[in-house]
Amino acid sequence: MASDVVLDCGWGRLVFGHTFDEPLDVRDVLRAEEEGQRDICLYPRDPHVLVSRAPDELFIDPSFTYRLDFTRYRPRREVIPGVFVRKVQSLQDAHEINRVYAGAGMVTADPELIWANQRTPVFTYLVAEDARTGQVIGTVTGIDHVLAFGDPEGGSSLWCLAVERGAGVPGTGEALVRVLVERYHARGRVQLDLSVLHDNAPAIALYEKLGFRRVPVFAVKRKNPINEPLYAGAGADLEGLNPYARIIADEARRRGIRVDVIDAEWGEMRLTHGGRSVVTRESLSELTSAVAMSRCDDKRITRRTLERAGLRVPRGQLSAGPEQDSAFLAEVGELVVKPSRGEQGRGITVGVTDAEQLARAVEHARSYCPDVLLEELVAGEDLRVVVIDHEVVAAAVRRPATVVGDGRRTVRQLVEVHSRRRARATGGESRIPLDERTEATVRAAGHTLDDVLPEGQELAVQRTANLHTGGTIHDVTARLHPELAAAAVKASRALDVPVTGLDLLVPAVDGPEYVVLEANERPGLANHEPQPTAERFVDLLFPGTSARPRAWRPPEPGSRHG
Repeated sequence: MASDVVLDCGWGRLVFGHTFDEPLDVRDVLRAEEEGQRDICLYPRDPHVLVSRAPDELFIDPSFTYRLDFTRYRPRREVIPGVFVRKVQSLQDAHEINRVYAGAGMVTADPELIWANQRTPVFTYLVAEDARTGQVIGTVTGIDHVLAFGDPEGGSSLWCLAVERGAGVPGTGEALVRVLVERYHARGRVQLDLSVLHDNAPAIALYEKLGFRRVPVFAVKRKNPINEPLYAGAGADLEGLNPYARIIADEARRRGIRVDVIDAEWGEMRLTHGGRSVVTRESLSELTSAVAMSRCDDKRITRRTLERAGLRVPRGQLSAGPEQDSAFLAEVGELVVKPSRGEQGRGITVGVTDAEQLARAVEHARSYCPDVLLEELVAGEDLRVVVIDHEVVAAAVRRPATVVGDGRRTVRQLVEVHSRRRARATGGESRIPLDERTEATVRAAGHTLDDVLPEGQELAVQRTANLHTGGTIHDVTARLHPELAAAAVKASRALDVPVTGLDLLVPAVDGPEYVVLEANERPGLANHEPQPTAERFVDLLFPGTSARPRAWRPPEPGSRHG
């Protein structure tokens, strides 16, 4: 018998596990599966041992193996009416096979490869035609095991039985199977095997009708997006989760990690894999300590921690009364006023330039937190850098909500339309409030909410670029200057937080200058596609499920390594 036999079928490879001596060799072949393919290892020696060599990558397929001993087979006495079964005769037939595959929701194959395989004796591709129209309405593939690897048992196998939905010719699947069986029987083979999902009742009924019997043979597959329903299970209902929790749940399920939703509205879930269980709330997990969270939660502590680490922050102080506040305003010229604790841009006023504005802004911020922080307004791009496990994963420039005039609608109407559009795009997470902050921003630009904005004119209606108040985000990861990336990592280490979104103001994302404004211990990972934020987050929680080789990093000063 030949060794290490692998056949390329186009939709994936058939790996004949019993021709391999070492489970590690089978594992390595399955690891080499190409994206969009669906490899299958049949007849693995000790499948449980094989899966144990890569439990985060491989799984035992929940399918039954059926075998037809040709001595049990009984041909039909009459031909199935309305269907004609024949071998593939041209490249066009291969394209027709793909059409049937696609209609059945199956992975398609390269037609050139199908046609090349058909011209070898190892493969047998059959198609079924509607006898009235000549239209191809079904297909099946056979593999001759004797010719493929010198099978001492004289076997063969059946793959990819598919019939076009709504073809209207009863018995098409049976006709395809019978012709394949009779061809191999005539060739001197003694049995035909097939693999069928355990819950495919119609197919199982057909095979049992034809004399197939179950045998204790297993198949092993790789955990990939195509196979996800087979190894992830139905799991919890994820529909109630917001986009920031859902992106994590989807990535976890893709890896075979169990997801139990604790509180959908809150975004809280329990992720379990093997003996490890981690509770998360969106991108905040039990791996973030209470101390680290408190450092990020209170912007005063964030500033002090970052300053001690040698990072640049804007000049700032706590509000200490009208006289001291006005003196600081006179010193720096223009202020940002914000509650010391808070999130999603609530209570922040940007661009305060006089004492009257300052008093209103402090009162507004104090409605969210009794301690109010005054910071120098620094010009620049609003940059969010996501750092996970002390590595930069994504960077994006955030821009304030902006409307574009059409010469017909008022600014108020434009804001309402844009707000609805942003809400639809973000699952309700982003809306533009029509409040006094919006009105003040519009007024500062020389307009009122009731003005009709000329066609094509852009108008920023918020001073902050927070996504929850209608801001937009633009990926700049590839352009991020190394100094900015290094500052973000240094900040994450100073705060000792495993996942954070650092907010910086920078003159240019491809330059080294910056100030750090704050750190978010629960950054929205769904905002940074196509960067792999959810993947890196799940890597952090369950490193054993990661297919990414982990780079060596030097130990931190003061750490203990044995």
